[in-house]
Amino acid sequence: MFSFIGSLLFLFFVAIVVVRFMGKTALAQFTPHDFTAIFFIIAIAMNPIEVDSIWKALTGIVLIILLHLSFSRLSLYNSLNRLIIGEPTILIKHGKLDRANLKKSRFSLAELLSSVRSQGYADISNIQYAILEPNGAISVLPKEEAMPVTSKMMDLKPDYQGFPMAVIIEGDIQYENLRLIHKDKTWLEHAVKETGFSNVRDVFYAFVKDTNHSLVVDDGKGTIRSL
Repeated sequence: MFSFIGSLLFLFFVAIVVVRFMGKTALAQFTPHDFTAIFFIIAIAMNPIEVDSIWKALTGIVLIILLHLSFSRLSLYNSLNRLIIGEPTILIKHGKLDRANLKKSRFSLAELLSSVRSQGYADISNIQYAILEPNGAISVLPKEEAMPVTSKMMDLKPDYQGFPMAVIIEGDIQYENLRLIHKDKTWLEHAVKETGFSNVRDVFYAFVKDTNHSLVVDDGKGTIRSL
């Protein structure tokens, strides 16, 4: 059992070190070689561990959970957080690529451009900062002139449009949501019939605005009616 625990601890730490060494790009976008590498690392790491009894299996599960909780707690400390999780890396600064950080992070330019395009920024000159986060995600902060216009910028105070509460999903009445808007099944069935549907079961999706209790019904076949 002690040999089993020792092997488990050793291989767990080795796997963490290897994944950290692979860089944040392995977590950002699973390319075929990233996925294959991580799969093989896990398979090779698990191969020497022989679990031939239920007690070993339970011990291994508890040990991994304790290690996970310990790492989560240790990552709360800034000095250890950088070691365990890593640090953010600036890839674009003031509209200009940081080639050194791209190379250091092993993040290709094609992947970066794809990531910022998916967030709506085709022109990197409109980006103030693009940051590769420790979890592999790309955070994009646009320049002030490229930010979407908001009602606050225009000094407008738009009226509250209401929250759509789903009351029917695939023919099933959502009783909890009905209760939240102080309505019942009888009211809903009557409202559905007034929109032209004979049965609640014929409704694919329906919601009610919490402001004026207006009902919108969709049969899932292109017909949308409101009341």
